[in-house]
Amino acid sequence: MDFYYLASGIHRKGIANLLAWLKDETDFFTAPASTKYHGVYEGGLCEHSINVCNRLVALTGNKFDSETVRTVSLFHDVCKINNYVISTRNVKNKETRCWEQVPYYTYADDPLPFGHGEKSVYLISKFIQLTDEEAMAINWHMGPFDERAKGGSPVMSAAFKKFPLALYIHQADMQAAYLDEKERKQ
Repeated sequence: MDFYYLASGIHRKGIANLLAWLKDETDFFTAPASTKYHGVYEGGLCEHSINVCNRLVALTGNKFDSETVRTVSLFHDVCKINNYVISTRNVKNKETRCWEQVPYYTYADDPLPFGHGEKSVYLISKFIQLTDEEAMAINWHMGPFDERAKGGSPVMSAAFKKFPLALYIHQADMQAAYLDEKERKQ
């Protein structure tokens, strides 16, 4: 499904400005989803967001409002915008046994080192209002891979218990990354 088709189900004030900002001022639609784990190709971030949306719809059924599901899944990773750059590295060609320079994505200095999920909440909130459940879901979508959880904070578990959508989006995020997105060369 198309990103804009899915986003058309979001009717809250400011959504048009959020979409225009993503299109005109960021690399959301061309950026990779990561540098090595999933979606390591042009457009990977947008594709990943669509995959997470489809997975979250399948996981939650009618448990949550459709607009909420679309909002948290389509925008959960806006924290990644304008952070990736293409560089080159030397790789030995297996056929010719010669070294070649090949492009790869690397993570640039983050212009706004806010954290991961919390940065997405911050950026989205500049355009649209999020409910508490939506903010918690986006904030904790990384689950135990979030740096705060790695430090042993009990807050993630409390968020999962109080706001089940946070657990569901983490599951959808992992399913999209590991089941839907295949590594492709740039």
